Amino acid sequence: MKTAILIISDPKAGEESLARVFNGLAVAAEGKQAGDEVEVSFIGTGTRWPAELSKVTSPVNGLYNAVRDLVVGASCACAAVFGASEGLKACGIEEKKENFLTGTLGLLSLRRYQTEGWQILIF
Repeated sequence: MKTAILIISDPKAGEESLARVFNGLAVAAEGKQAGDEVEVSFIGTGTRWPAELSKVTSPVNGLYNAVRDLVVGASCACAAVFGASEGLKACGIEEKKENFLTGTLGLLSLRRYQTEGWQILIF
């Protein structure tokens, strides 16, 4: 099974957003344990999450570290719009630019997941 987990929730949005990222990473961990092909990407305001999840004080830090090897990147244009570029750089998260739309720096390609038969889960 191939599962693409997209984190779009905003860490500034409180407990519901924390629940979303927690559950998204939990699905990634379960898939990893089962030997599935899993990728985690951050889009939209979710590009702010890696900087938060990397903090030792984050309640999700341990889970994030357990699936960090599954994180393939974050949308470059989204990171620029939502002020997350520096945080991504500091965390070593690659900014993805496969989808070059006019007026943007390039976005993570979601179409790639569709054409390659991935199941897409959005948190």
